[in-house]
Amino acid sequence: MSILKVSRMGHPVLRQKARPLERSEIRDPRFQKLLDDMIATMHEYNGVGLAGPQVHEGLRVFVAMLDSGDDAEASVIINPVITPLDKQVVEGWEGCLSIPEIRGRVPRAHKIVVKALDRDGRGVEIEAEDFPARVIQHETDHLDGVLFLDRMGSMASLTYLDEYARYHARDNDD
Repeated sequence: MSILKVSRMGHPVLRQKARPLERSEIRDPRFQKLLDDMIATMHEYNGVGLAGPQVHEGLRVFVAMLDSGDDAEASVIINPVITPLDKQVVEGWEGCLSIPEIRGRVPRAHKIVVKALDRDGRGVEIEAEDFPARVIQHETDHLDGVLFLDRMGSMASLTYLDEYARYHARDNDD
């Protein structure tokens, strides 16, 4: 596995809409290697999610840690379609590997369902709420050229990671 270069805010790939994958592409060994490399890269940079555009691939795919626990494995989500399951919107702290050292409070749907394909091209439907729902929405935004800063209602909470850890992390319920 290889550690991939992560695109940073300002790179045009982060503002482009990624293209959907065909099932036949998913089975390609090169794509399967990309998935393994994305998972390794996410872990290397201590991320909880990583989308195709963040590694310079304009494909509708992301990997994410949606389950907690020491034995949790990364989920692979391809061609996601999100539907909110209730009207509740919750504001929570987010960061991004493409915007290093920055955190901000972002409003997101509290509970969602995502329909997608898994790494084998099989259809999956995942219900998520709280932090996993936030991760899915954040990573799906990357596939549409949207950064978490675009979703912030106010820039007043924008902070560097050091100050977040010093003043805000203890209040974070996520």
